[in-house]
Amino acid sequence: MMNLRNHVHLALGYFITAAFLGLLLRSFQIFEFPFNYKFIVHGHSHIALLGWVYVGLTTLLFKLFLVQEGLNREYRRIFWFTQITLVGMLVTFPFQGYALFSIVFSTLFLVASYWFTWFFVKNVPDGLRRTSSYQCIRFALIYMVLSSIGPWLLGIIMNTMGSGSVWYRLAIYFYLHFQYNGWMVLALMGLFFYVLEQRNIIIPKKMFTTFFWSMNLGIVFTFFLSTLWIPPSIVLNILGGVGALLQLVALVILVKFILAGYFDLKNVLSGFQIKALSIVLVLLFIKMGMQLVTSLPYFSKLASIILDFTIGYLHLTFLGVITIALFTFFDHFKLLEIGNKAFTAFVMGFFLSEGLIFYKGIAAWLGFGIFDGYFEFLALASLLIFVSLVSLLLPKWFGD
Repeated sequence: MMNLRNHVHLALGYFITAAFLGLLLRSFQIFEFPFNYKFIVHGHSHIALLGWVYVGLTTLLFKLFLVQEGLNREYRRIFWFTQITLVGMLVTFPFQGYALFSIVFSTLFLVASYWFTWFFVKNVPDGLRRTSSYQCIRFALIYMVLSSIGPWLLGIIMNTMGSGSVWYRLAIYFYLHFQYNGWMVLALMGLFFYVLEQRNIIIPKKMFTTFFWSMNLGIVFTFFLSTLWIPPSIVLNILGGVGALLQLVALVILVKFILAGYFDLKNVLSGFQIKALSIVLVLLFIKMGMQLVTSLPYFSKLASIILDFTIGYLHLTFLGVITIALFTFFDHFKLLEIGNKAFTAFVMGFFLSEGLIFYKGIAAWLGFGIFDGYFEFLALASLLIFVSLVSLLLPKWFGD
């Protein structure tokens, strides 16, 4: 019998590795290291997104939709092939950046993700195909595949126009947008509907249809927010703003469904899980509000000039929305025990880090200097995140 808890532990191991690389990056302003900063960034981002989130999400999808179908053998092949590609990226990106071997392993990872998508869509039982949860997850997988157009184009762009080209940056943003906002966020929403469906709590069809298409159109249109740093076009601002509004509409519909009295959330989730998802919900509103603000020409230009705003937004989505939601579902499905002390330490590290990153961006915007010891505090926030993750993997050592 396959122990999927071990798969989640492995995903958490990747997250700890990414957090350590993040701590190393935060320490570059304090200590001298014989490493290439950009190479570490590449390793940090790839292992965080593909090691932690991808492995975590695909493990959940297999457990919830396919584990009863007798497909363990084929899933193992996909899983271990994926691990080879991830370890390959882990031992190449931090030392050589984008070069032959790191590109080979990242390309093989794309093949692994296509393999999993085909495997999943092919084998989902007919009874689940009609559910709201599956509709969200199916589109999430479509966005994951769609996002891979960005990496495929990077090689062509680098060989023809170079890494300084506008198209190089657009290809990266295309990939990140449909990874974060399409694949990851929509898959997590699908998992939330799955949790409700297991208790026979079904969102009304009309309400779901409005939510679903508002969310998906919003995902597509908000990509244009990633293009506003190129020579301005009011049409792109309008499309991005419409996308942000549509996503806010979808989120309001979801909240309305939760609060409408169709069910009591306390009968579905534990107190900790409700608290964690409440944080996720607040962060989603902040994220979508930021998207709406950056559709305005002044703020879109500001976000493109001040890198800290972009980094803060990406970390808010990854560490806040996606990671805390993953913690919630791992805890709910008993794949990873989330201790209160470890979770509290993670949330504290996250909010401290976000506050410092946005503070530095605001300082650059308004023209005042950062306080003495800023980089030391930022490194301490990263250290707190790292320690909290280690305590999740080794709960007997740290206790609760």
